[in-house]
Amino acid sequence: MSAGEPGSVVRRMLLGSHLRRLREARGITREAAGYSIRASESKISRMELGRVSFKTRDVEDLLTLYGVNDEAERNALLSLAREANVAGWWHSYSDVLPNWFPTYVGLEGAASLIRAYEVQFVHGLLQTPAYARAVVERGMKGASPADIERRVALRMERQKYLHSTGGPEFHVVLDEAALRRPYGDREVMRGQLQHLIEISERPNVRLQIMPFGFGGHSGESGAFTILSFPESDLSDVIFLEQLTSALYLDKAEDVTQYEKAMKELQQDSPGPDESRDLLRGLLQLS
Repeated sequence: MSAGEPGSVVRRMLLGSHLRRLREARGITREAAGYSIRASESKISRMELGRVSFKTRDVEDLLTLYGVNDEAERNALLSLAREANVAGWWHSYSDVLPNWFPTYVGLEGAASLIRAYEVQFVHGLLQTPAYARAVVERGMKGASPADIERRVALRMERQKYLHSTGGPEFHVVLDEAALRRPYGDREVMRGQLQHLIEISERPNVRLQIMPFGFGGHSGESGAFTILSFPESDLSDVIFLEQLTSALYLDKAEDVTQYEKAMKELQQDSPGPDESRDLLRGLLQLS
């Protein structure tokens, strides 16, 4: 996976953010902008959030509406629109991807810092193939063996970015429940625990365990991921996976609340060294 491939999602976000600033500077409503390109207000909203691909004609019409007449500026933004439509490496897995997931894979692959809390199972970036297979089989009952293997392959492909040169910082808090809930047989769980011990030694990985003994904590609302990007124009994005869809939150007040919860989780959990000892203890018991 080359480093530039996930960039299409980030380019969409950058272009969308730029178009929003141009629209607001002219005092034009989303409804009026949508009317100018024969689209709805919600389509403009999705474009400005980088959630959809861009048609060159739509971008041209919006730039005209927003008074962008300088040829160099127009060409730069139209070029960005074309680059934003390039399919990422995950496009070849579209047959087994839920329609909301490609956006997340693109964001994950472009982030410089990923912070996550998991309670149900080990985070996908830390799963072994055997554990991932057990998770997919449990979640996709009735799926063909070929589809299951494709999903496992996708998960392993995502992990390459974490291990690549210049990969992201990954700070994760795993609830003890995720480590005690068995997926697969005893050997699968032992292999997963051993893998966590090994990967926690990587310089770009900070792994902490939130033990049962702590009691209630700031992750009570469930699993979440915070994605931060090197581009200063982009705000952090909160990813919340649901049963049939996902939420992406980037409003400042939402981001602040989740960052506060993550900070508290990190402060309340044992540090990486103690957490590694907890993992070793669980491995001996398994």
